Amino acid sequence: MIMSKISESIRTIPNFPQKGIMFRDVTTLFSNPSTFKETIIQICSYWKHKNVTKIIGIEARGFIIGSCVSLELELPFIPVRKKGKLPFTTIEQSYKLEYGEATAEIHSDALNQNDNVLIIDDLIATGGTALAAISLVKKLDASISGCSFIIDLPDLNGKKKILDLGIEVQTLCEFSGH
Repeated sequence: MIMSKISESIRTIPNFPQKGIMFRDVTTLFSNPSTFKETIIQICSYWKHKNVTKIIGIEARGFIIGSCVSLELELPFIPVRKKGKLPFTTIEQSYKLEYGEATAEIHSDALNQNDNVLIIDDLIATGGTALAAISLVKKLDASISGCSFIIDLPDLNGKKKILDLGIEVQTLCEFSGH
């Protein structure tokens, strides 16, 4: 029941940002306080006993979800941003998107070998962005407890790519197609 409430609160916009893409818009979920709260509760209850030390949110919607989770679990929040957006020394990782290419960055002092992180974003599609975040975490010698996404697009195999790395993945709902 909870998962259907979550999926029903997500708007689908056809042909955005390009023809053939079915964009899953979580801003409608964010504007529904009770369902958004339940989303955060579902994520937190899944991860709260898994020895996570820091929350990573991937720009931009992962910031919203990740900051809520970090406050609820009382853990530090670390942003992974698009290239050129962080003010301090960074490391970077380029990656392919479903419809383009990009580079992600993290502050070089954000993590260390004592950290066990949870990576959060709104959606897993091809896995490019999440795999870039995973690479950044590994470059800083931190461990990955897992990844959490509200939406899985299983036809694009992103979740499988992460699972194949031996990393646990939580998703709350899925949509077929692109």
